[in-house]
Amino acid sequence: MTVRITQQLLVSRSLTSLQTQMGRMAQAQERVSTGRLINRPSDSPSGTNQAMQLRERLAANDQYARNGQDALRWMGTVDTTLTDMLDRTRKARDLVLQGASTGSTTPESRQALATELKQIRDGLLDSANTTYLGRPVFGGTSGQAYAADGTFLGNETDVTRRIGDGVQVDISTSGTEAFGDDGTGLFAVLDEAITALESDPAGDLQTSIKQIDGALERMRTAAADVGARYARVESAMSALDGATLDTKTALADVENIDVAEAILDLQMQEVAYQASLGATARVLQPSLMDFLR
Repeated sequence: MTVRITQQLLVSRSLTSLQTQMGRMAQAQERVSTGRLINRPSDSPSGTNQAMQLRERLAANDQYARNGQDALRWMGTVDTTLTDMLDRTRKARDLVLQGASTGSTTPESRQALATELKQIRDGLLDSANTTYLGRPVFGGTSGQAYAADGTFLGNETDVTRRIGDGVQVDISTSGTEAFGDDGTGLFAVLDEAITALESDPAGDLQTSIKQIDGALERMRTAAADVGARYARVESAMSALDGATLDTKTALADVENIDVAEAILDLQMQEVAYQASLGATARVLQPSLMDFLR
C-alpha cells in the first residue's frame, strides 16, 4: 500500500515538530527564570503532592517551634522567680534566726525584725503571683495564684505545650508544689514568725526556722524540676531544628532546579530548536508544481 506524502502533510508535521521543540525550550527557559522544577501541578503531579506534604510538615514544625519558645519563656519566668524568692526566703530565715537569739535581742529589735520580715513576706507573695502573658505561672489555669492573706486561689490543672509530633510537655508549677499547702506553707510559716516576733518576746522561733528550712527545700526541688523540664524542651527544640532543616532540604530537592544543569538543558533545547528550523527550511521548499499536485 502506497501512502501519498503531500505538501500539506509535510508542512503539518513540520509545524507540529517545531511546536513541540518550542514548548520544550519554553519550559526549560521558565525553569531557569524561576529556579523551580515545578511551576504548576501539571509539571509533576507526584512531585506536587510530595511538595505539599513537605510544606505541611514545615508548617507544623513552625507551630511546634512557637510552642517550644513559649514553653521556654514560661519556664524561664518560673525559674527566675523561684531563684529570686529563694534568696529572699534565706534573708527571711536569717531574720527569724536573729530574732530567736533571745540573749541579744530586745522587744524593740524584735519588732523591727518583724516589720522587715513582713515586707519580705509581702514581696514573696507578689512574686508568687507572677504572671506570664497575663497568666499566673504558679496558679495553673486560674486567674490568680494567691490572695493577699496567702491563701492559694489557683488550681492543680496542668499547663502543657505540644512541641513535636506526639511530644507534649507539662510546663506548670503549682503554688502548692513550690510553696506548700495553706496553713503549713511558706506564707503561713512567715505569718506565724511575724506574729511571734511582734507579740511574744520570749517566744521560741526554732520551729519557724525548721519550717522555713522545709519551705526552702521545697522551693529548691521545684526549681530543679523546672530546670530539668527546661532542658528537655531545649533538647526537643534542637531536634526540631534538625528535622526542619532536613525537610527544607527535601523540599528543595523536589521543587528547585540544579542551576548549571538547567542552563545546559536550555542551551541544548535552543540548539535543537535552531536545528529544527534549519532542517525544516531545507526540506520545505515548495514550488507552484508542489501545490498543484
